[in-house]
Amino acid sequence: MSGALPASGAALLVALCATWGIAQIAVKLGLEGISPLVQAGLRSVIAVPLLLLWCRWRGVAVFLRDGSLGPGALSGLLFAAEFWALYEALALTTAARSTVLLYMAPFWAVVGAHLFVPGDKLTARKVAGLTLAFAGLVTAFADRLGAPVDASLLGDLLSLLAGIFWGATIVAIKATRLTRIAPERTLLYQLAASALLLPLGFALRERGVFAPDALVWGALLFQAVGVAFISYAAWFWLVARHKASALAPFLFLTPVFAAVAGALVLGEAITWPLLLSLGLIGAGIWVVNRA
Repeated sequence: MSGALPASGAALLVALCATWGIAQIAVKLGLEGISPLVQAGLRSVIAVPLLLLWCRWRGVAVFLRDGSLGPGALSGLLFAAEFWALYEALALTTAARSTVLLYMAPFWAVVGAHLFVPGDKLTARKVAGLTLAFAGLVTAFADRLGAPVDASLLGDLLSLLAGIFWGATIVAIKATRLTRIAPERTLLYQLAASALLLPLGFALRERGVFAPDALVWGALLFQAVGVAFISYAAWFWLVARHKASALAPFLFLTPVFAAVAGALVLGEAITWPLLLSLGLIGAGIWVVNRA
């Protein structure tokens, strides 16, 4: 596993961050015609057979009795919970705010790893990074202080909850035998579980696909093919070849791309508290993962 990230790897990672940032815009566009849980479920329903074909082409054995079913199911349920919260959040708050709060996930993961992963304890450097991240979180909510509880605030809180679920998913993988199986199988557990959001959405009497048009279908296909399948497969390819400390600081670019795309495509405002929050969280990521 390489510690240094070559230029080609860095370029790919920047492209992935751009894809994930734009994905938040795609979700909001999709919400114009597909309700949140149904859209999240459809994304996984489309991506699962593509991933199975990928595994077959790559020669990755999928159905093995290796004791990974329990941890895989846990990882999948946490992954599904993350996207339940995120899709509901994006129906209520801006893509920029949602993504900034979602990307607190690495810090919840650091705390969780300290509690549940042997040999991955907090250090003074990690505590400093967490402190910066927490300052960023407080700053993100600064303009909400004293305001009445409304849909936008609920969306922010759901985004934060999505980040907690994402961090818990990371810990579930690091603390179990999922670290010893093919990453494609871990992703398959996650996508299969999140596909259950589709029947859940109908059970909760969501509107489902209520205003389909080319833009709505295009947004859904981008999420399913471009994000859930291609970008995640590329991410796992990078993770298998490079250290996490070389990759993690790039994740800070995702909310930057989301904020810019939200302003250009959706006309969302980019406020100074949001920019300051973004800077503090990005600094925290760098401090936690600094060699």
